[in-house]
Amino acid sequence: MSTNTRERVLRTLLLNQRRTVNELAEAVDINPISVRHHVIKLEAEGLIQSEEERHGVGRPHFVYSLTNKGMEQFPQRYLQLTLRLLQHLKTNLSEKVIGEIFQELAEGIAGELTQDVDLEDLTLHERLQLLQEVLTSEGFMVNLQEEEDNFYIIEASCPYHHVGEDHPEICVVDRELIAHFVSSTPQRIECILDGDKQCKYLIKKTVEIE
Repeated sequence: MSTNTRERVLRTLLLNQRRTVNELAEAVDINPISVRHHVIKLEAEGLIQSEEERHGVGRPHFVYSLTNKGMEQFPQRYLQLTLRLLQHLKTNLSEKVIGEIFQELAEGIAGELTQDVDLEDLTLHERLQLLQEVLTSEGFMVNLQEEEDNFYIIEASCPYHHVGEDHPEICVVDRELIAHFVSSTPQRIECILDGDKQCKYLIKKTVEIE
């Protein structure tokens, strides 16, 4: 396996959890047969892991994700420091206080990112377009979908995923960012930490902008 292809597959799984062979092939721009050969080797080395996934009738398929050993291929100092700090906080503070800290952190980030923007002058669609830009700048891979009655914010990757595995409270950050822009609490209908391929929030078009 070429080093370049190896790194591209691993980095794709770093940014996009739970990907199929076909999705990896599209991401790294090589054919699925070649990707399958690569992931077999990476799995044998313990860098990635596979999980069988079924959707209705028909043959199951496999989704792939990084193992802890695979994560170690990337700089870990800041991640490990973050995890240790959070564990220390949990050891010394109550669950209620931890929740309040994350909430205040999220509100602070939202305020900083919109301090030069007058949201009151924007329509809901304009707010969501700006939100997409903000989340992307924060490290999320985001798509905005529109249906007849709803908007959907879809996060194909989350920069907090590996922290969230041990500390799911961190999900309040992107939820609060979305709430700040739309002036209401969004409904999360999918979550990467629950085993979904993406995080997905529903925002009704009938939401009243305060």
